[in-house]
Amino acid sequence: MEKHFEGEVVGRSATLFTAAFDQSTGVGTYVAMESFEGSMQGREGAFNFVHSATTSGSDRTAEFFTIVPSSGTGELAGISGAGGMAVDADGTHRIWFDYQLG
Repeated sequence: MEKHFEGEVVGRSATLFTAAFDQSTGVGTYVAMESFEGSMQGREGAFNFVHSATTSGSDRTAEFFTIVPSSGTGELAGISGAGGMAVDADGTHRIWFDYQLG
């Protein structure tokens, strides 16, 4: 899957998902690895991040979101931190990063 980002984070990511998920009930857990390329607050580069969550059909629990250590390149070299994701009622996914550049 390819995602496109806009806002303070501009670019795209290639995403590899795996899940144990029942589509009929909307219950399950997923794990995703993403490789992002673009800019964050005007700094160009790339990095990888991983996230996962569990849902009982109407919620998100047991969330995990982290930037892969030492994966940053270009002006994003040394990036570290975490983040999160929210899903709007219309299905729009909103990702945020709490990061440091070292």
